[in-house]
Amino acid sequence: MKHMNESFPEDFILMGFTKYPWLDLPLFFVLLISYMFTLLGNIAIILVSQLDSQLQSPMYFFLTNLSFLDFCFSTTTIPQMLFNLGGPNKNITYVGCMVQAYVFHWLGCTECVLLGTMALDRYVAVCKPLTYSVIMNHKLCLLLSSTAWLIGLANSLLQSTLTVQLPLCGNQELDHFFCELPGLIKMACVDTTVNELTLAVVATFLIMGPLSMILVSYGYITQAVFRIPSANGRLKAFNTCSSHFLVVSLFYGPGIYIYMQPSADHPQDLIKALTLFYCVITPMANPFIYTLRNKDVKSALRRLLRRAILSKRI
Repeated sequence: MKHMNESFPEDFILMGFTKYPWLDLPLFFVLLISYMFTLLGNIAIILVSQLDSQLQSPMYFFLTNLSFLDFCFSTTTIPQMLFNLGGPNKNITYVGCMVQAYVFHWLGCTECVLLGTMALDRYVAVCKPLTYSVIMNHKLCLLLSSTAWLIGLANSLLQSTLTVQLPLCGNQELDHFFCELPGLIKMACVDTTVNELTLAVVATFLIMGPLSMILVSYGYITQAVFRIPSANGRLKAFNTCSSHFLVVSLFYGPGIYIYMQPSADHPQDLIKALTLFYCVITPMANPFIYTLRNKDVKSALRRLLRRAILSKRI
């Protein structure tokens, strides 16, 4: 590692896949295209959910939250990665790195909780359809959404602040594409057992808590779906819920591997690849998963496009 006299350097060197320099250009174009699709897909979901009167149910309220979250999640990391991959400069300022770490951790934790909340919404919709609109009223939806954002913020403030206080002894090289807490903890020049243990314990609660709620909800949903008399009703319920379950799998799978095991057990290149997956591929895939498997969203998008075309002609 490169050392400086001061404990906290002015900037960090993001190593990425520097062992494989031939990957920089292909990865740059992959990230650029993925980011464009992420922006396009999530902005489209937000617009159609807000502008179409037929998409005003709690499900689309939470879907709008998820799309906004994915938009911010990808924007926190991808522009910096594109800057570093597109040229010889691999640096990020110390302040920029700390801001990125705080925001990334906040949004990641929020998504964990929000996906659990969306499973609860699907449970009420499928298992208690007659009282769905009464139970999942707008006030409760706002409360659940706000709780997810606040839990993510509180955890980020705790974990990131503990990490920021670790002395780095001038270490500059961060073996990652962006500033993430496990990578920053590894840079410290003191014993980090407490930080790693705190991160693993809190991550276990934040991942396994919502995940348990998701699995229990889907257990009840599966029973309810098989009791629906019509085949069309079963298919519609299955398509709606399977979209959410696929999104959950894409997000939680890498997160469980990265955060719930001792960091020393992970090959770093595999960690980087999995991190790229859940912070680049998952936010891009989410709107397309919901759009391609949801007739209501596809119909709303067609109506929105028709209105846009007609307004231009007029």
